[in-house]
Amino acid sequence: MSTENSQSILVIEDQELNRKVVRILLRSEGYKVIEAVNAAEALVCLEQDVPALILMDIALPGQSGEELTRQIKTNPKWSNIPIIALTAAAMSGDRERLLKAGCDDYLSKPIDTHEFLRCIAHYIKGNTV
Repeated sequence: MSTENSQSILVIEDQELNRKVVRILLRSEGYKVIEAVNAAEALVCLEQDVPALILMDIALPGQSGEELTRQIKTNPKWSNIPIIALTAAAMSGDRERLLKAGCDDYLSKPIDTHEFLRCIAHYIKGNTV
């Protein structure tokens, strides 16, 4: 975990505008934001700082977010980090497929800011019932 007072969240998103919106929302709630634009950057970030939560864009350049999720969940150092999938391509069956890949939750874009922050708080506080 981050040694800072705030919880860190790794945002893996290739679109700058989407990262900016997420960054503003998360920082407004006091979270430390770590950003990566692809799978390779995300893995470097994970080696440097194990976040409390990962927000995973599914449509990443190169390795997909779905494949990266599988890779993260098979690594014992990172397997307990909750991953929330973020995708604009909300098609029938996507939620089930992404949960099966290892995502803990799923939010579609454009994000509903209240639902987004509620979901983040749920996983950061460890409210697993």
